[in-house]
Amino acid sequence: MPETDVRELVATRVHRPTAVAEAAARRRRPASLLAEHGRLMMIAADHPARGALRAGSRPLAMADRADLLARLRTALDRPGVNGILGTADVLEDLLLLGALDGKVVVGSMNRGGLAGTVFEIDDRFTAYDAPTIAAAGFEGGKMLVRIDPADPATVVTLEGAGRAVSELAGRRLMAMVEPFISHRIDGHVRNELTAEAMTRAMTVAAGLGTTSAYTWLKVPIVEDMERAMAATTLPTLILGGEVSQDQDAVFARWAKALELPTVQGLVIGRSLLYPPGDDVAAAVDAAVGLL
Repeated sequence: MPETDVRELVATRVHRPTAVAEAAARRRRPASLLAEHGRLMMIAADHPARGALRAGSRPLAMADRADLLARLRTALDRPGVNGILGTADVLEDLLLLGALDGKVVVGSMNRGGLAGTVFEIDDRFTAYDAPTIAAAGFEGGKMLVRIDPADPATVVTLEGAGRAVSELAGRRLMAMVEPFISHRIDGHVRNELTAEAMTRAMTVAAGLGTTSAYTWLKVPIVEDMERAMAATTLPTLILGGEVSQDQDAVFARWAKALELPTVQGLVIGRSLLYPPGDDVAAAVDAAVGLL
């Protein structure tokens, strides 16, 4: 992104912070959660707020905000991309840049479980809440729910997520829940990516809140995906995960998952924003082609 755009963003934040709310009020909202291809195709950009900046072999790839914004604008401009997931700082930059018209905007809600910390499982709600998402005119909120059977802090996240699902549903807004069964191994939190673990995680996530009417799930690809996805009738989105050097294999797994009846689209971040070869437009177009 040109330095002039960065300077303009900073100047606006310094001299006219009300411009953020004004841009949100002007934003043209989408007519539907689904694009013309009948699916939801979202770009995820809420990683930095959890201190997760790595993309592939680049440990600080997402730390360059101007570069990240440039990649996001490229992705959002591609045909078939109709949504964005992010925290307030990222979404407000994009609002000020006029990049969110007609897009499904989902605010990330719990970013308290910082990557690599001893309190990572205690994923408290430190970002958006339902009232601010509604006030901004966004379409929903997303929450990460990692369930560690050995960590009592899990219940804090579950309680917060249940409350958030209810508060979003009360405003008829999407509650996007990303569940995992997780374990701390050698001091690091690792997600258990098996059909059995995802089945258990999804059934817990589906029962959060006072209603599931507005709940969508966001899940990774696992082996025996058909068996895992048989656990729910909730609309589900496939997440991208880590950057892979074998993009063809990744796309093949996404395509197979998209054949399942509950899978309604993709929410992809680093895999498309920092692809092998660094051609964001080509990577995004290939993913949209799967839809």
